[in-house]
Amino acid sequence: MSHIQYMAHAISLAQKGLYTTDPNPRVGCVLVKDGVIVGEGYHRKAGEGHAEVNALAMAGEKARGATAYVTLEPCSHFGRTPPCSDGLIKAGVSHVVCAMQDPNPEVAGKGFAKLQAAGIELTSGILEDQARALNPGFIKRMETGLPFVRLKMASSLDGRTAMQSGESQWITGTAARSDVQKLRARSSAVISGIDSILQDDASLTVRAHELGFDDQEYAQFVASRQPLRVILDSQGRLPKSARILKQPGETLIAVKHGVQINVGADVLPLNSDENGLDLKALLVELGNRHCNEVLVETGATLAGQFIQQNLVDEMVLYMAPCLMGSSARPLLNFPIDKMADKQVLNITDTRMVGDDMRLTIGF
Repeated sequence: MSHIQYMAHAISLAQKGLYTTDPNPRVGCVLVKDGVIVGEGYHRKAGEGHAEVNALAMAGEKARGATAYVTLEPCSHFGRTPPCSDGLIKAGVSHVVCAMQDPNPEVAGKGFAKLQAAGIELTSGILEDQARALNPGFIKRMETGLPFVRLKMASSLDGRTAMQSGESQWITGTAARSDVQKLRARSSAVISGIDSILQDDASLTVRAHELGFDDQEYAQFVASRQPLRVILDSQGRLPKSARILKQPGETLIAVKHGVQINVGADVLPLNSDENGLDLKALLVELGNRHCNEVLVETGATLAGQFIQQNLVDEMVLYMAPCLMGSSARPLLNFPIDKMADKQVLNITDTRMVGDDMRLTIGF
């Protein structure tokens, strides 16, 4: 097998932590000696062993002289666990093949330097694009201080999201709704506007029985890490009886400066103008709270504001095979007067989810 094949295996291991490593990155590691995999592991949960530690534990003495394939530069600093670069050096590996440098300023090349100073051969940049795709939120937060923003929307084929009355359940089928649960599960936070919450009395939780996993014990484990629920409620209209306040996990209510609300949840005052609350400031706060990926689930107005302010990195759009008519509510409030002002997007993935089409769109 080649460097690429072993790294591809390490990436597949890292993907096992897709829903559970937050706020840490998803990382996989494979140890190879004489053409045989002697150890492998991935980071499962923050506070537990990193990928390298788990792979080294499996390999034992066979790690001496082995080549380590790691999807992210081995850490060089003490966090909740010791530095992985020290562990690889102590184990006696002879060569480290890495997909990418860690964007964390506390590491950022220091792990590589430590390995090379110990006489370990280093190769970097193998399947880097695939490795970066594992951790869009962690990478963006480390590079900019902001989380990766994913906007989720659902519509009919004619681009409608609800009837004029507000009725919207259900446009898409059960498979699409299960897929949305997976988007929530991989997110650090879920953002919604107060109108959406009041309309549906939404809870914005990850529900194990709706995740669609065959292994229900794993589904329960994934659902045990509930994302932060963020409600944009400029005037403090959320009632104490709201279902979202009774769910496991934490809720953050963003209000306009000077607005008082006491419903037993954390409150974040933000500046506001005629366009609403300061969304950039909200994302800065979420970045400071170590949020990597943020899922925006909301109506046409707030979704349009996120797009107009260039705060969306990716949109996931579920399109149901139905028509709802011209009087139904549109996908976005996004006023454009001239064709020259249209926003050109990049469709990165198209697939069927049950009877619905899922479009993944880059901004």
